[in-house]
Parts: sequence; structure tokens; C-alpha cells
Amino acid sequence: MTRRSPSLTKPPSHSTKRRSGNQSRKPRIGAHLPIKGGLHEALLLGTELGCDAIQIFSRNPRGWMAKPLTKEAIDLFRKTRKRTKISPVLIHANYLINLAAADELLLAKSIVSFREEVERAILLGVDYLVVHPGSARGACETDGIETCARTLHLACKGLRLGRLRILLENTAGQGECIGHRFEHLRAIMNRCPKLPLGVCIDTAHSFTAGYDIREEEGLEATIAIIRRIVGVKNVHAVHFNDSRAPYNSRVDRHWH
Repeated sequence: MTRRSPSLTKPPSHSTKRRSGNQSRKPRIGAHLPIKGGLHEALLLGTELGCDAIQIFSRNPRGWMAKPLTKEAIDLFRKTRKRTKISPVLIHANYLINLAAADELLLAKSIVSFREEVERAILLGVDYLVVHPGSARGACETDGIETCARTLHLACKGLRLGRLRILLENTAGQGECIGHRFEHLRAIMNRCPKLPLGVCIDTAHSFTAGYDIREEEGLEATIAIIRRIVGVKNVHAVHFNDSRAPYNSRVDRHWH
């Protein structure tokens, strides 16, 4: 879900009320929205655009340092969300975070930064925190998967996540990123049975990673793979993006 591009999410399980028929499972449509003027402004814009759900960054996504959230900002966000009734709300983690880094310094910075992202998500009371698994550059995929799982445990250690669920986003596979196969996401989840993990599927990433979703037959085949490997119940959000890069190129270039 990139800036104002459509996204589909499932209603968070904690807020889904018993309703007749299948109404409680109706997908929620939204977009990634800017936070200029304050985090709460994204909720107001979402209402203006007719969004059911929104995704935001809670900070600069391309820097290590982040200003702490003030009590005023947190209270205003929570009050505005209650008033607008937008749900679910997703935060996308900082792009610099590499949960699978082989470099010790980068990994240490990533653990600190991701823990901050989790803490901010908890304070704001959002439903999902989306993160890329990271790049295993300098190591094999198996080591990258192990590192990612270990990093998730370390970053969340001692925190009460409450309603928050962490979503692993599939990747295009550029730069030795893990997560370009759904098997990678399943392997990470299997190594973190006590963490509330789920999956966010990005269509552009899927396409350039080698899942041909251009036609109905290929789309159905990909959905069947997701059902078999990840499990539909674990897919909590979908980022609907077109790709500027060609099929199976392993290049991450969205076309908005």
C-alpha cells in the first residue's frame, strides 16, 4: 500500500463483532496516507477519501533517528481514530531496518529501531505493524531467516504487544532480500510461535519475485500457493501495487 494506492485488509480479530452472515469478514479498503501536520491528519484525510482503513509511517521512514511521540500527539491520534472509526490502522516500519542483516552494526541498529517502531505502534493503539524481513547479503537465505526470527524476538522482548500484530511483507528479492518466496515467511513464523505474526502481501513484489499474477490462471495458482504455505488466515493485509519492473526481475520498483 503506497501513497494513496489501494489496499485491502481484514478486520482485526479483536475488534470484529458478531454479525449476521459474512458481514464481519468484509474486506476493508484504504490507502497509505501522509502524516504532514500530525499523525491524526492521516485519519481525517482517510475519512475525506472514504477509506475504511489506512496505513501510515509514524516517523521518517528513511532515517534512524525519530522524535519521541508526545502525549498530546498520542491522545489526539487515539481520539481522532475513535471519532472517524477508521479500522484497521497499519504502521509501516522504517525502510532502513534490516532484520536479517549479517553485518553486526546494522543488525544492532535495526533491533533498536524496530523496537522503537513496536513501542510507537503500541502507544498509538494501532492494529498492525508492517515490516520487510530484510536482506541476507553476506550470508545464505537460511541464515537470514534465522537472523530475522531471532531479531524479532530480541526487539519484542519484554514488551506487551496487546492488540498489535506484526506483519511480514513479502519482497521482490532485490539485493538478496529474504521474503521473496512465501516459504521464507512461513519459516520465520514457524520460528516465532509465541509472537503475534502475520503476513502482508504486496502484489508488485509478488510479480517481480516470480509469481505471475497478470492473468486469472496465474493469480489463482498464486493464491493456491499462499493458501498451502502461509495460510489465508495469516494474511491480514494486501498492498495492491502495479510494478514498473518486469516479471521475475527481482527488482523492487512500484508504479503508482
